[in-house]
Amino acid sequence: MKTAKYLTSEIFKQNSAYYMHRDILPNPDKILARNGGSSGIYADLKNDPHVWSCIQSRKSGLLSLDFNIVPNGVSSGVQKEIEKIIAGLDIRSLLSDILEAPLFGWQPLEVIWKRHEENSRMIIPDRIVPKPREWFYFNSEGKLYMRQPGSIDGEAVPEMKLLLPRHAESSENPYGSALLAKCYWPVTFKKGAMRFWVNFAERYGMPLLIGQYTRGATTAEAEKLAGELASMTEDAVIVTPSDIDIRMQEAARTGSAELFRELIKICNAEISKALLSQTLTTELDRGSYAASETHFRIRREVILADLRLAESVINELIGWICRLNFSSAGQPLFRGVVNDSDNNARAERDLKLCQTGQVSFTKKYWMDTYGFREEDLE
Repeated sequence: MKTAKYLTSEIFKQNSAYYMHRDILPNPDKILARNGGSSGIYADLKNDPHVWSCIQSRKSGLLSLDFNIVPNGVSSGVQKEIEKIIAGLDIRSLLSDILEAPLFGWQPLEVIWKRHEENSRMIIPDRIVPKPREWFYFNSEGKLYMRQPGSIDGEAVPEMKLLLPRHAESSENPYGSALLAKCYWPVTFKKGAMRFWVNFAERYGMPLLIGQYTRGATTAEAEKLAGELASMTEDAVIVTPSDIDIRMQEAARTGSAELFRELIKICNAEISKALLSQTLTTELDRGSYAASETHFRIRREVILADLRLAESVINELIGWICRLNFSSAGQPLFRGVVNDSDNNARAERDLKLCQTGQVSFTKKYWMDTYGFREEDLE
């Protein structure tokens, strides 16, 4: 049937002759394209104190949570084994590496496997190592390939070898959207403002020394006086003949200094909005209680989004472990515990529903929702 051909094939393919020949989908990030395609330009942005503060604030929101393994229908034996395997990993470091994905768009994480020390038939993760993004690329089909030294052809990444957290990826851009790309120009303008502000402070922050001499003074005497005045900024001592008049004039140009300060403040606010989606948790400023509540609610939503990303990546790893070692279908799930008012409200609601006698929650509901183990429940 002729219609079926169009339904089962793509309408459009990459039409660049160069990329069709090499089958490489270029990263559409315009900032990277302007700077040679290396994500090192974004890594340099971390040297900005405000960028680093926002990154630490965002990561600390996820790292401060508690985590557990919920059964999700598997036996308690499988659940306990997965708990031991995950506990053997540096989970905090893994979570921090996963959160590099929103900053750079994506973050390849290589899984190094090993034989289980107690059961040689089992193969489990030994460590998970972040790899440079420049080592990999996506082809026109959106599949991940590893670049090969000395060759224009890449190699497909083996199955169950690479975890790939991504942020806001799409079919047009499998590399994801980098939040640090939104910080590039604010940091650039901020650096310029800081440099001009330092020059301004050097020129107008120190008092201006004015030395006057009589018309009969020689050029050598005038140069000597100028040198002594220059050294006076360090020693503040000068000895001159009585006919030389020296005055100190204070610089008064505070308006220009305020201009630099305001520009830096605006740049910091833009950085905060890009990385945290709000500004109040990193910039102390006046504001209403309602505004602060709004900002902290937005922060909570960002934390939950990061949690969902982390859960999806680690649950993919758990799925690989189960496929390699357990014959039973299904897998336990890695879940973060958000101890906030929403959880309290849910617990109060469930308690009230149980007290009515009309609603009965299953054991699976209690284990999946609140992280109880099977032996914890009657």
